[in-house]
Amino acid sequence: MWDDAFPSFLIGLREGLEAGLIVSILVATLVRAGAKSRLPQVWTGVLAAVALAMSFGAVLTFSAASMSGTAQEAFGGTLSVIAVAFVTAMVFWMRRSARSLSGEIKEKVTGALAMGAGMLVVTSFLAVGREGLETALFLWTTARAAGESAGPMIGAGVGIVIAAGLCWGLYRRVLKINLTKFFTVTGAVLIVIAAGVLGYGLRDLQEGGVLPGKTAYAVDLGQSIDPGAWYSTLVQGVFNLTPTMTWLQVVAYAGYLGVVMTLFVRGVRTAAVKPAKPAESAKSPEPAAEGGPAEKPAEPAADGKPAEPAAPARRRPAWVIPAAVVAVPAVVAGAVVAFGGSKPADAQTVAVSEKECGKGFTAPKPGRQTFQMHNTGDKASEVYLIDPASNAVYGEIEGLAPGTTRDLVATVAGGSYAWRCVPTGGKAVTSASVRVSGGAAGKAVVPVSEADLAAPLTSYKQYVNQGLTTLVAQTKQLSDDIAGGNLDAARTDWLTAHRTYASLGAAYGTFQDFDKKINGRTAGLPDGVTDKDFTGFHRVEYGLWHGQSASDLAAPAARLAEDVTGLQKAFPTQDFDPADLPLRTHEILENTLQFELTGDADQGSGTTLATADANLAGTRELLGVLRPLLASRDAQLLPGVDADIDRVQKLLDSAHHGQSWTPVDKLDAISRARLNGATGQLLEDLAPVPDLLEIRKSA
Repeated sequence: MWDDAFPSFLIGLREGLEAGLIVSILVATLVRAGAKSRLPQVWTGVLAAVALAMSFGAVLTFSAASMSGTAQEAFGGTLSVIAVAFVTAMVFWMRRSARSLSGEIKEKVTGALAMGAGMLVVTSFLAVGREGLETALFLWTTARAAGESAGPMIGAGVGIVIAAGLCWGLYRRVLKINLTKFFTVTGAVLIVIAAGVLGYGLRDLQEGGVLPGKTAYAVDLGQSIDPGAWYSTLVQGVFNLTPTMTWLQVVAYAGYLGVVMTLFVRGVRTAAVKPAKPAESAKSPEPAAEGGPAEKPAEPAADGKPAEPAAPARRRPAWVIPAAVVAVPAVVAGAVVAFGGSKPADAQTVAVSEKECGKGFTAPKPGRQTFQMHNTGDKASEVYLIDPASNAVYGEIEGLAPGTTRDLVATVAGGSYAWRCVPTGGKAVTSASVRVSGGAAGKAVVPVSEADLAAPLTSYKQYVNQGLTTLVAQTKQLSDDIAGGNLDAARTDWLTAHRTYASLGAAYGTFQDFDKKINGRTAGLPDGVTDKDFTGFHRVEYGLWHGQSASDLAAPAARLAEDVTGLQKAFPTQDFDPADLPLRTHEILENTLQFELTGDADQGSGTTLATADANLAGTRELLGVLRPLLASRDAQLLPGVDADIDRVQKLLDSAHHGQSWTPVDKLDAISRARLNGATGQLLEDLAPVPDLLEIRKSA
């Protein structure tokens, strides 16, 4: 998480220290002037600035959430570019102002004291508010880039806490920091980070259709760099550099970094050689240097007589003003979210139930639309936006609870549309249809029924039956090898049998308890490899490659052969859910990436790449039986998947040498990264298969 946290930690530390220094100088100036009674006015302004910053962040978050996907990309990209502009200006301003910050703030405080309480509140609010808004904007962009990671918020929080501690130490004179050097170093680092944010923002604008060049790639290292590796995650989290970048991103990144860093370094050198003014040279920029004897009390009036005390004014409760200035930004933000961001423009509220399915639905305009689906019934329900002629699905929501409302986003084009509501345990109901004119035909998914999957399921069952017949003979041979004391032959036959079992991946869920007995790992077993429940292929593997004798392995090998025979007999009567077929196209290789390509499944043989090869063969077989259904629903999917499979196969073949396989931990870093990257890309391209072939009720 540190890779996502570091940029936000730095901005929290720097902006927090900048705002904290200003507050420290405000407080120190008032204390020196004998005006401690005015300190609540400073804290009122500070609280108002914090409330404004938090409210600004809330508005950004909820406003973006109510937009379509494309609009979110454009909105986020625009704010990323704005954030870069603010951060750049802040870096240069602080580089110039660090030396004279104390004097400027003292002048403002002196003026505010003369003008009354309100001006002191305004002074502290403006002094801290700018940093707060900059921080909120920058954190929003970095948090959006990090996705679901909590790293940016944690990093910012830690940075702000440390900044507060440093400011307290400076004020209490227990710390000394060369602030000019601090802001120079952190400024240079922030410029590098801002260059990455700029590239990320421009990519969002390309994804949102605001800028061209979405597919014009200058760098495409997706097949040679593992995006999940620690170094990839670190570089992407800190610098926002990804394995694939467009020409616009690369040019903007290099141009910004070259120009801004050059100007920044040149300004630092100029400031270093410029002689300091006498008045400034005696000053220290830290609040710690602001101490000294308290200023004299106010002088008497010009005529020498004591000033007349002012008439006592009616005092309002001390909490009224702070509560008001903190509440106002929150109330305004709530109003913006409630009336400006919670419901997309032209969003229709559509009823979902057996009796009112589609109520409130009128012909929408072409384009990306958001429908607010409200369950008015007493049962949880599924709801689909369909073409009533073909039952093709444009959008769906599953598990919509009674009395709740959720958004359904779909792209609408020319054609007929209707709603299909499917209450749990109830009968599917289809609403009246509407006709939309204009635009090309919309993209929809033709629903799949159990009948559609019947033929693929039958074919795959035959494949599994044949595989189990082969596996029974192979595990018996393995058991005979060990019983005869021929452990060298047993090692060869073990790998052959294990690869056969691994190629039956789509049936693992159907095998029920047999899979745990035949291919279970040590995870969850209290005694690990010595646990009595550790059985099957991996138990035999451990013994064969850890020097156990034939007599030690005879019982585990015989039990493995017995369990495989039991599975063969049980399989024809086991319930094979047709919905498992589409799911397994993704899950087989997902497990491969998690266990085989990390080496976690290895019990000493070093053959996890051979198992990965068998898993790939099983995936290829599964796609073969599903190919007709997939081709009719997404003609572009299979060519890309086939190319991905060939790429992974080629990388696995390069680790296969006759009868031996390179252990995964012996692969060089580049080969391992390429294999992980290619498998990850294949998984990404397989991800739509379960949605395309999901069984949906059509009546």
